[in-house]
Amino acid sequence: MPYTFVDDFVRLYYEDEGLGKPLIFVHPPGMGSITFSNQKILTEHFRVVTYDMRGNGKSSPSNKRITIDLLADDLKMLLDHLHIDKAIICGYSNGGSIALEFALSYPERIEKLMLIGGFSEVCTTLLHWEFLLGIYTVKKHGIPLLAKVLGLAHGKHYREKKAIEQYVRLTNDRDLYQMYTEGLRYNCTERLSQLKIPLLLIYGARDYYVHYYQNFFKKYVPHTDIIYVSKARHQIPTKHYNELNSIIKAYCLT
Repeated sequence: MPYTFVDDFVRLYYEDEGLGKPLIFVHPPGMGSITFSNQKILTEHFRVVTYDMRGNGKSSPSNKRITIDLLADDLKMLLDHLHIDKAIICGYSNGGSIALEFALSYPERIEKLMLIGGFSEVCTTLLHWEFLLGIYTVKKHGIPLLAKVLGLAHGKHYREKKAIEQYVRLTNDRDLYQMYTEGLRYNCTERLSQLKIPLLLIYGARDYYVHYYQNFFKKYVPHTDIIYVSKARHQIPTKHYNELNSIIKAYCLT
């Protein structure tokens, strides 16, 4: 299986398939690269890279405290290992925070940025409580429960639900706790004006609790494009993958 070291004893698991423009997917804490199984068909048009962040999936637990900066640096080291100078980055949910930090820290390494259900900070009540619920669940050793909930929420059929559940169970509880706490406090809103690259926000039309965050992007990044996926809630990569894949092809190949 393909791995690269990002620290002396921290291995990142990744999958690298296809030819064309490099397209990198960044998953939310706990879910791992399995989140983007339905995007593998894009290998017909892109070099598709998915990976497990440290402490997630098949990657090693972290050897230091998790920060968003650290996870963005890990992504940079993965690109270095794969000899990718510049890539299209797509972050899903809180994976978008890592994608944003990467874009702000290494603007020369990114061609376009796509955020699925993304946000630049957590400042609304519902999203704040969602993070607190995740923190509390992990603190109470509830990863098996969290895995089941994520599997049920994202899977379209029994086999997919079980596969996601089993993958989430691989998550290191200490690292996931730190990812949630760091995700809750992360705020790059006032730095958004530094983004000069093309930016696409993809929201589920029924994902009401994150729609508010588009206002920050429109204010600080006037060239932001926004697409709503009809009838979709938050779980666009798994439950609305045909629409998402079409959006990605249209946006990235033009």
